[in-house]
Amino acid sequence: MSDLVSRLSDKRVVVCAGAGGVGKTTVSAAVALGLAARGRRVAVVTIDPARRLAEALGLDELGNRPQPVDPALFTSSGLELHGELSAMMLDAKRTFDDLIERLAPNASAREEILANPIYAHLSTTVAGSQEYAAIAKLFELEREGDHDVIVLDTPPSRNAIDFLQAPDRLIAFLEGRALAAFMRPTGYAIRAAGVVFAALRRITGVALLDDLTTFFALLSGLLDGFRARAEDVRDLLTDAATAFLIVTSPDRAPLEEAIYFAAELEREGIHRCGVIVNRVHPFDPTERDIATTATRLQDALGAPLAGRVARAHADVQRLARSDQVALERLRLALHEAEPICLADREADVHDVAALVELQRELFGAAPAERLMTLPVSLRRR
Repeated sequence: MSDLVSRLSDKRVVVCAGAGGVGKTTVSAAVALGLAARGRRVAVVTIDPARRLAEALGLDELGNRPQPVDPALFTSSGLELHGELSAMMLDAKRTFDDLIERLAPNASAREEILANPIYAHLSTTVAGSQEYAAIAKLFELEREGDHDVIVLDTPPSRNAIDFLQAPDRLIAFLEGRALAAFMRPTGYAIRAAGVVFAALRRITGVALLDDLTTFFALLSGLLDGFRARAEDVRDLLTDAATAFLIVTSPDRAPLEEAIYFAAELEREGIHRCGVIVNRVHPFDPTERDIATTATRLQDALGAPLAGRVARAHADVQRLARSDQVALERLRLALHEAEPICLADREADVHDVAALVELQRELFGAAPAERLMTLPVSLRRR
């Protein structure tokens, strides 16, 4: 059993977090695939607008509910799923709509909020709204209990810490002083603002004040529900059955963010079950100078090609040595004995075969794959 299999064996929620652009989406898919191959019912949730996950899973599109993935897709790549794999792509607006439907006191209030143009704007553009939607969907799926494990690909935020802070930031926004005035329709602030907005309405024809007062008056009745959901989410994230996988690359900026994020997880009492370093260049400890390498290759490749290969190898080794320094920095900072390293690839993971290969790097061979590697004479013994 691989180290990652043992780390995730008792987890119901796995959150893949890290800086943007480090490959969280494909790593999340590979983690979910590896767990499904080993007998668990897994749903992977992505927030990837480029639809790379759908392409890698051989699907035309993904919706806002988990969609079963045909296990036959993986058979041709030598991987048998002993469990089940489902996938979905988060629709932040649809997730907020679902939350409003649950929290609204009655059908009339629900329809008024959903139809309000101010709500349409706030539910997609307020800082933290996408992260909050991701956590809300995570909580919903975990409570439904249809899957053994939920794997979440966190939004491509500028900082990974945004994900942890999303519930508090959104509640702080909704409870802020500026909005509190709008939640008191008879207050002086509304009457004073009314003069300004009435003038704007005459000029522009836009009933902005009406939309604002109506929306925030309705929203005031939902704040207790938003607070309660934020507490539920906090409990879920700190639960022993929830684990964070930090995904990074050897580059300095994402590496330092990974170290900072790990410290924040510890401060918040959230369990970290590993660090995955993506796009690591292969290190050759026996490397020689370019001339020596070219001489070794000359008989097999000819002098001109041997020289080019030797120079390319030297370029890769410069990057590899830098990666080794970064890995050592990570080990020391996080007391991580051996981060899980994924090799640098010439192209992105964009199909089933590449995704299967990535999960092999993460987990090693699944039981069915190990059987396939045995000599034919031994398979039936």
